[in-house]
Amino acid sequence: MRIGLDMCSKRGDVMGAIKFYDLAQREEIKLEQYHYTVLLYLCSSAAVGVVRPAKSGSGSRTLDTLDSSASEETRVNSMELGSGNWDGRGLNTSTLDTEQLVDTNGSNGEKMGFDDLDGTSDEKENLAWFSNGFVKRNSRLLDGLNYPTKGGDDSSNLKDGSIKQEDNRIRVSEEVKKYALQRGFEIYEKMCLDNVPMNEAALTSVARMAMSMGDGDMAFDMVKQMKSLGINPRLRSYGPALSAFCHSGDIDKAFAVEKHMLDHGVYPEEPELEALLRVSVGVGKGDKVYYMLHKLRTSVRRVSPSTADLIMNWFHSKEAARVGKIKWDPRLIREAIENGGGGWHGQGWLGKGKWSVLRTTIGADGLCKCCGEKLATIDLDPVETENFAESVASIAIKREKNSSFQKFQKWLDYYGPFEAVVDGANVGLFSQKKFIPSKVNAVVNGIRQKLPSKRWPLIVLHNRRISGGKMDERVNRALIEKWQNADALYATPTGSNDDWYWLYAAIKFKCLLVTNDEMRDHIFQLLGNDFFPRWKERHQFF
Repeated sequence: MRIGLDMCSKRGDVMGAIKFYDLAQREEIKLEQYHYTVLLYLCSSAAVGVVRPAKSGSGSRTLDTLDSSASEETRVNSMELGSGNWDGRGLNTSTLDTEQLVDTNGSNGEKMGFDDLDGTSDEKENLAWFSNGFVKRNSRLLDGLNYPTKGGDDSSNLKDGSIKQEDNRIRVSEEVKKYALQRGFEIYEKMCLDNVPMNEAALTSVARMAMSMGDGDMAFDMVKQMKSLGINPRLRSYGPALSAFCHSGDIDKAFAVEKHMLDHGVYPEEPELEALLRVSVGVGKGDKVYYMLHKLRTSVRRVSPSTADLIMNWFHSKEAARVGKIKWDPRLIREAIENGGGGWHGQGWLGKGKWSVLRTTIGADGLCKCCGEKLATIDLDPVETENFAESVASIAIKREKNSSFQKFQKWLDYYGPFEAVVDGANVGLFSQKKFIPSKVNAVVNGIRQKLPSKRWPLIVLHNRRISGGKMDERVNRALIEKWQNADALYATPTGSNDDWYWLYAAIKFKCLLVTNDEMRDHIFQLLGNDFFPRWKERHQFF
């Protein structure tokens, strides 16, 4: 049974998988969590219109555009499913042939679409377009899962065209959508009756099926019940509910989904932010648009063309011309910009009237080719930075022995602040196997010349690097003593990991970090993929 379902998942063969399910019921084969998860994923994918037989590429989250015909009918081909007996639902189940259903050219050897149905894959949900209260039919796709198009009440049956494979995605007819939805809920009910433990992937598949019916509340309920089952929701878990609410233009419920995400430590990325921005623009909510633009500012390095077009559409709109304060205190705005790290104030819309919206390019010197202004260098949010420093400290304290890290924190409070931190071991071992103090000294002197105060940077070294062997030679001993006399050297104790020390100091003082460390070790993985990469690119000097 497992081998058969695995082959169906590899080919995107939803009908074949359902056939295996029916066989299991007839033969009284007890299905387990994995079997149900594969079945639910295939049924939910078919219910929303697109089944992916295999994953390829890097797995990055991309948005594709699905063109729709003038009649808004799902694109199908004229392939027949064969002749034989029909099961009463308008589907032929007696002679279903997987080779007939799916053209698998190009899928050999590629990663299967269900290889992490235990809840570790990154299938991304569709976020449909919403503009000015109307759903656009050229719906947005996330990893190939599209929101079902309208029409199909009088669409042709399976013999008129059922399944079409394009770009590694299999598009199915309205009949297959309906059938997969019906059987999917039947399979879910059976899973519940058999008391099979739920996992994130199974509940997300049910949420997808709810989305295909436009039932955002049910999709959201699937996410809400995860916590009570001891399941941590993931970004993909929220996609169906968010898609359904944005699709219908229910802005309050859409932002309720976003709040639930944040409350559970799940952070939206550009596809989710674009959907929320689109629904905000569609209903003309200036405060929500402002909020979403700042979300994009903090979490997206460069917006996609579709997001850029959406932003331009907002500033061209009548609603954008109406919002904004007429009077404000320039001094408070300047202070807000400085406190925020530069480049933004966060005080809401300023001024009323029509916006001037132009496309431009930025030169290597940071100058705008249109207005000639230079882009501001924007540091990270101070509150985020402080929270990040606390999280690093809390992890380090748990891992370091004998209150070693707390002693370091007190030392920093007494001798700091510093304008730069040097990873002494990394610099001293650069390009060779032996630690050379003179190399560290050369870098330190070079850094001092670049700092406004000309003060010594902080040098972090493990204590085994400052004594014994060649370190007791007069030249090397003189360098160590010079650094110590300048209160610029901190020697980490035996058994400690000096990485935590130089990293924390650089974060605490919001200063330059001099290291060639790529920071990819397991300890850095503990810091997550949200704030840490952004901090690195602004503070690390190689």
